[in-house]
Amino acid sequence: MSTGTTRDRILDALEGILIDEGVSTVTLESVAAAAGVSKGGLLYHFPSKAELMAGLIRRLADRAEEEFREAGSSGEGVVRTFLRTSQPASKHEAELYWSIIAALRSKEVMTDETRDLVRYFFEEWSRLLHEELDDPVLAETIRLVGDGLYLSSIAGLAQPDPGTLRQVMDRLIDQADRAKRTPPDGG
Repeated sequence: MSTGTTRDRILDALEGILIDEGVSTVTLESVAAAAGVSKGGLLYHFPSKAELMAGLIRRLADRAEEEFREAGSSGEGVVRTFLRTSQPASKHEAELYWSIIAALRSKEVMTDETRDLVRYFFEEWSRLLHEELDDPVLAETIRLVGDGLYLSSIAGLAQPDPGTLRQVMDRLIDQADRAKRTPPDGG
């Protein structure tokens, strides 16, 4: 659990419960207890279970925005950043996102706003890929490969042989390098 703000402690506690026990066990009381705050303290920050989940999704959206900025500003580029981040960085991340996917089915804990934020994660990568590449079919192929890798990884499905996966990534990157849009300034 982070040593940050009370709000962060509450969101960290929610993450822990989602990962360890699943979305069906999330209650305001269980999150408050795990965060070491009173229920009133939790309600001050998050007046409902839906707002609590929205807070977690917003925090994940902030992290995603950092990746989007990095993809656009680093020398690595969008394609390489997207493919590099197409597998969870940790077991914790995989389990958290799997819990979020499960929570998307709940009308009680997920609002249209939070569903839209999760959809935005996927749509923004697609937009960035299409913006970087002149070839829309290649942009979609890369998006589908990345999304498939991520979703199969968080679902615990069998992963491709590492050598084969490296060859897939190298081939897509090579094709993407040849299909990059020329910047408007000609550079």
